[in-house]
Amino acid sequence: MGRFSDFFSKELGRRQVWLFFLLATFVYVVPLILADYPYIDDNWRSLSAAAGSAWAEQGRLFTELFYNLLTFSNAAPNIFPLPLLIASLAMAAALTSLTFHYYPQPTIACCLVPLPLWYNPFFLQNLSYQYDGPAMALSVVAVIYAITIRPPSRIQQWLVPSFLVALAIGLYQVSFNVFLGLCCLEVLRGANDKLAWPKWCELIGWKIAQAFLGCLIYAVSAYPFTQQNRTLLLNWAAEPLLQLHVNIARVLEKVVLLFHGGFAWVFAGLLLCAIAGAVRLGLNVVARQDSTANKMLIGLICVLALPVVTLLVSGMALFFRDFNEGARTLMGFAVLLVLLFYLSHLALARIHQRLPLLLMVPLLAMLSLSYAYGRVLTVQKAFAASALLSLEHDIASNRQLLEAKRIYMSVTYSDHWLRGAAGSFKQMPVLHYLLNIDFFMLAENLPKVGITNVVAEKERRNATRVGYQGYPPVVENLYYRIYLLGDYGFIVMKEPAPIKALHW
Repeated sequence: MGRFSDFFSKELGRRQVWLFFLLATFVYVVPLILADYPYIDDNWRSLSAAAGSAWAEQGRLFTELFYNLLTFSNAAPNIFPLPLLIASLAMAAALTSLTFHYYPQPTIACCLVPLPLWYNPFFLQNLSYQYDGPAMALSVVAVIYAITIRPPSRIQQWLVPSFLVALAIGLYQVSFNVFLGLCCLEVLRGANDKLAWPKWCELIGWKIAQAFLGCLIYAVSAYPFTQQNRTLLLNWAAEPLLQLHVNIARVLEKVVLLFHGGFAWVFAGLLLCAIAGAVRLGLNVVARQDSTANKMLIGLICVLALPVVTLLVSGMALFFRDFNEGARTLMGFAVLLVLLFYLSHLALARIHQRLPLLLMVPLLAMLSLSYAYGRVLTVQKAFAASALLSLEHDIASNRQLLEAKRIYMSVTYSDHWLRGAAGSFKQMPVLHYLLNIDFFMLAENLPKVGITNVVAEKERRNATRVGYQGYPPVVENLYYRIYLLGDYGFIVMKEPAPIKALHW
């Protein structure tokens, strides 16, 4: 019993820390690997002639190069889960580096502090993409190394982190929020560790310079390939502050979905510990051997760093005209969690060296969410397979539909398609937000079963629902009707009934 107890308080070597993170990162993604569900964009990427490309025009040139290198081709055939396993290995190494950067003599409790960079609940949506997920994870790896790497020469200290920042942005632009958030944490750490005033100011200057130079390198390397419609910012002539307020409110509305039931109590406890840690950090600032003016300025910057990290939950995405409120854009939430963990560790370690092990509780909550989400993905996979086979049977068994020039599939969104996960959605509302699938079927799926004449209704949107329902359908079932007019068919989705509460 004594040896087991000592394991949680003894200093760990680099190999032991790496093995801990290797196990922790792998355990978190096991549900996604077992589900093996092609998530939204994965369908058209795997079927496109270029097999998964088109990242360069999205400003993610390095993602395209990553898959070109990994598949030894000019395209990107689906090789899941190999990219995710590679990303998990890289993340384990990066988290090891970050742990030793924060704590030169780490214990198991110290290893828990940076783990939310991987155990971010909203990051589950990023990792759901079999193509994009690993590249998004590698962008976080690049950001972490941009923080921890310490080249020997001064010019390399400028260039190497900046190139890593540019690499991260070229893999997934939103990871820049993670870099800025970790820079804020560096500023807080410097203040807590009583870094000398000139060194502390130099640290801030270095981080600003690295961020600027990283963006500059990205601007001359990957950005020129980007489609211009993806880079439009808010309309500054039409009340931009109001637009920002609306965007922030939408993000807050989604984040609140996480704090339901037991999760609310767990994170309330974490927040209380973090507040105690913030007080401890403030006392360390007051105890510095500095002038009053310097201490006040340090305190002010530390106080401002907290709302900045909070704002970086969505960060740069808030300023784009085509605002995306999807969970995959909330990568900055991971840094907010790391900040709460860091401050909580400060408070708990002050009381007793083993108390920081309580940070396992929120981590276990996030791990359980990962497995609940994996089960929802499995249910969604079964539902999607059933829907695909139903459509394939109905079209293939009708010669006129099979030989139609084109069949338009109407786009009908609803929260009630996936009835099999109703209980999970009720207990964990964030699961529905993470899944982000509110449609019956994607037209891109049908070529998998040999049906190639179905396309999603775009310019003809809702024409089927308005103009053709006066005709008798050639097919009607629980979820849709299929109409045929001459050489053209129309698949009209039925609005599913709300899911009733289950009583036993």
